[in-house]
Formats: sequence, C-alpha cells, structure tokens
Amino acid sequence: MICRSLGHSLSADDTLATLSQQINATYRMVAAKLPTNPSARIETQEGKEELVLTGLEKLEESPSLIRLRDAVKARVPRVDLPELLLEIAAHTGFATKFTHVSERESRTSDLTTSVCAVLLAEACNIGLDPLVRNDVLALRRSRLSWVTQNFLRTDTLTAANACLVAAQNRIPLVQAWGGGEVASADGLRFVVPVRTLHAGPNPKYFGYEHGVTYYNLMSNQFTGLNAIVVPGTLRDSLFLLALVLEQSTELAPTRL
Repeated sequence: MICRSLGHSLSADDTLATLSQQINATYRMVAAKLPTNPSARIETQEGKEELVLTGLEKLEESPSLIRLRDAVKARVPRVDLPELLLEIAAHTGFATKFTHVSERESRTSDLTTSVCAVLLAEACNIGLDPLVRNDVLALRRSRLSWVTQNFLRTDTLTAANACLVAAQNRIPLVQAWGGGEVASADGLRFVVPVRTLHAGPNPKYFGYEHGVTYYNLMSNQFTGLNAIVVPGTLRDSLFLLALVLEQSTELAPTRL
C-alpha cells in the first residue's frame, strides 16, 4: 500500500536502478550545459575552487498586478480575529466536533463561543485572561477552564481540522488551485527551554539547548492535513510516511 501510494515498485533494486538512471541523466545534462551557462562559474577563493551561481534578477510588478492587489484589498473587510473564527464555525460547523471527554452530547448553551475562545487563546498563546468576560456566560473563566479540560483533545482537534479541510475542498476556486493529490511537508524548529518528553539535543540547530521540530503537511489547496512533533535528536525524514499516511482528512495526497 505504501509503495503504491508513493508510486514505487515493490522491488528495491528496480526503484534504486530507476533513481540511479535519473540522477545520472540529470548530472550529464547539467555538466554538458555548465561551460555555456552564464549564471554558473567556478572561482578560486583562498586557494579553493568554488561554484558560484549568479542571483536571479528581480521581476518588477506589473501595473495590472498592482491594480489587482488594490482591488482585492478594498474588497476584504477588516474584522477582529474572534469574529472571523465564529463566522467560520457558523459556516463549517467545526465546533460541533469538540465533544465532551465523558458525555456523548453536552447540553451547555452557547458552547461554540466557548470553544472558539479557548482555541483562540491556545493558538495565540495568550492564555484565557484576555478572553474572560464575567458578563457573558460563555466567556466566564470557569466555563473556559471547563472547556479546555474536557473538550480539547487530539481526537477532537483532528476531527475539527478534517471538517475544515472538507469545507475548503467544496469551494470551486479551491478546486482550481488543486485536487489535493499534491502536498508539501516542512518543519519548523523551536528551542524548548523547559524539560519535556519531546525535546532533545541537537547542536546543529539548538546549540546547547534542547528543541523540537514541528513537522507540518499542507495540501495544494492550502489546507493543513496533519502535523507531528519530532524530537530534536531524530531525523525528520523518519516521520514523513507517518505524517502522510496517518492524516485523516478526505484528501489523499499521492505526491510530495
């Protein structure tokens, strides 16, 4: 199943032979064009020969592009981030994917507002204090703490993200961008100053500190399909298959 999804043969020898032929053909093509390539040259610096590549020239923005940007900017309303999150919840219903850890359904009123407030606090790393309002039942500290402890879990976040990906996939403009069969994986490295299970040493990236790599999978529809935390001591590539095969959205990327 893994080989089919990646387009590889079941035989490792056949796959390596194909890749070797591709590398050899590419190498010979580049070597043949190198003497006449004005953007590449060999220079001797401090007694050592180095390959020097000429930088690409800057492309000036066309007047039509500038007019298009101004027209789009004029049509995009300025709204507060909480209002935007509530509107997305109303359109997609992703907040309903956050279920209580022990109850099948919660009868709490205005639960969507509380869920969106907690998500905003977590996403912006600002804590609950800026969102607490004692005059609004859904935004009282006790309610927000209760939602954080009982509704935010890996399975509910995964289900909510799948709901958002599905909603974006139904937009006609998004279908013009891509069908979701192509995805891009990339990682962000963070130094972790506190002791934690996932952080590890890596002098190349973290110096004398410990850190993690947040590995993210994004589709060609500009939606995040999956993300995992990679300990600092392990190679990112070891987690690539898990990142692709364990994503639970309706999209099925086959190329990276």
